[in-house]
Amino acid sequence: MSPESQLDPVSSAAVRQGRNASRLHVTSLPNLLTYGRIAAVPVVVGCLYAEADIYRWCAVGLFMVAAITDFLDGYLARAWAQQSPLGRMLDPIADKLLVSACLLMLCAINTIEGWSLWAAVVILCREVLVSGLREFLAELRVSVPVTRLAKYKTTAQLIAVGFLLAGPAGDKILPGVTAVGLGLLWFSAILTLYTGYDYFRAGLRHVLEEPVE
Repeated sequence: MSPESQLDPVSSAAVRQGRNASRLHVTSLPNLLTYGRIAAVPVVVGCLYAEADIYRWCAVGLFMVAAITDFLDGYLARAWAQQSPLGRMLDPIADKLLVSACLLMLCAINTIEGWSLWAAVVILCREVLVSGLREFLAELRVSVPVTRLAKYKTTAQLIAVGFLLAGPAGDKILPGVTAVGLGLLWFSAILTLYTGYDYFRAGLRHVLEEPVE
């Protein structure tokens, strides 16, 4: 006998309704925007491999569209009451994939080099640390909400990466584009460190809790 069949008719109908709503949200516009942001990652990376200025600008344009969907998917999901567990899972993953892949490629083609490599390392290490912490806390059924400062951090990262994607191609039109991008990268790295410490401190008490026997 299934758990659902053991429920009273009203509860069973509510469970079925919730499952049907979740299935519908899989193809909702907010989730489709998130899927698109994930799909954009290999295309942006491919444009950076080409290195020609025209492909740099293609990478910038596609990245800007993907960054805009980062705002739109959450906004539309709340406005249309289409929030779902799938969307809440994929949205931060899409952000991390987009930023991390771009940072790695920008380091590979030497747009980010020298001391600025440390800013990229800080950002990448923080994302791995927080993802691992979230996974551990999820097993304990502890939720770590995204703070407003963490959202500002993500915005700063996206702007910094956008400038760096233009890089040398942007410098030919407006000198200093790469320098501005590197400055914003350091700024976002500082925010990344602070928010990472904030998350770690919030989760540490659960990690160090004595097991209940």
